[in-house]
Amino acid sequence: MLSPREDVRTLPSYRPPLAGRDGLRLDFNENTVGCSPRVLECMRRLGPEQLAKYPEREPVEAAVADMLGIPAPELLLTNGVDEAIHLLCETYLEPGDEALIVVPTYSMYRIYAMAAGAQVISVPAGKDFKFPTDDVCNRITPRTRLIAIANPNNPTGRVAPAEDLRRISRSAPDAAVLVDEAYFEFYGQSMLGVSNQFPNLFVARTFSKAYGLAGLRIGALIGDAEQMRALRRVSSPYNVNSVALACLPEALRDQSYIQGYVNEVRESRARLERALEASGIQFWQSQANFVLARVGASSSFVEQMRGRGVLVRDRSGDHACEGCVRITLGPRAHADRLLIALQETLIELDLVQGASRP
Repeated sequence: MLSPREDVRTLPSYRPPLAGRDGLRLDFNENTVGCSPRVLECMRRLGPEQLAKYPEREPVEAAVADMLGIPAPELLLTNGVDEAIHLLCETYLEPGDEALIVVPTYSMYRIYAMAAGAQVISVPAGKDFKFPTDDVCNRITPRTRLIAIANPNNPTGRVAPAEDLRRISRSAPDAAVLVDEAYFEFYGQSMLGVSNQFPNLFVARTFSKAYGLAGLRIGALIGDAEQMRALRRVSSPYNVNSVALACLPEALRDQSYIQGYVNEVRESRARLERALEASGIQFWQSQANFVLARVGASSSFVEQMRGRGVLVRDRSGDHACEGCVRITLGPRAHADRLLIALQETLIELDLVQGASRP
């Protein structure tokens, strides 16, 4: 009888709660207002002939590389950052290899590494989710072939200093070091400027968050040109769809739209953090478009917020996140709705005394 590989049979399941997402969607770290109007206009111009042809990726790769200030051979467009992670695992991991991750973090690092037959070594984050650089370096062995680091991290919003990431890259020359910068726009600091100093360092970017293109599934992986040639061998030549490739250049051209959205999200993030602090709710200062907060009765909190038309994500199942929820931020109007629902929920659940409306 046909049976999947043992590595596949034992994989943990990642089942995001996608069903019934009616309301203000602050649960998946998406752009809460959508993409640039220029992208929508581009979609309207698409004709049947363009959709009937196989997509041509290279011209758009050249445009993205030019925007990032890097040579085109160092960049590969991918079907979201998820495919970039998958390609790294398929290219560099073999059964018996080790992959290091710092927990809590994005679940797909573990799943793709395990699917490739690697042993995943989980390094716990430090106090207040501080990045544990010494612990990561101490766990590097000759079997270490992948180190995956989200920066800013999901679900904590915490960051690893650039010098620490350089140290890890130097300490593991035989491992692919992935710095996943999915939330770069909300943080503003990147490893792209030093990536050419480390042939083993890869940087991932996504257009799902600030750019509002999550439904088109497009991301980018950047690394040493020679290493990227190996990754291209593993990648399908048609991995990114025609609509995404047509729309991405328009999204890139409208940087004023992106910056305006990012500025409002940062303002909303500060407002939420002030509200949580005033209510006595533990949270961790974030550099992303979300905040992680410990509310205690996380499932009840999520349901109460849903009843008020606001969706947030229960993260209590993640390492050291007991009783925590993750709240995505949007522009000012969405923050207004969020903060009213938040205070009403805190009062309803008796999580804070004397809470008042913002």
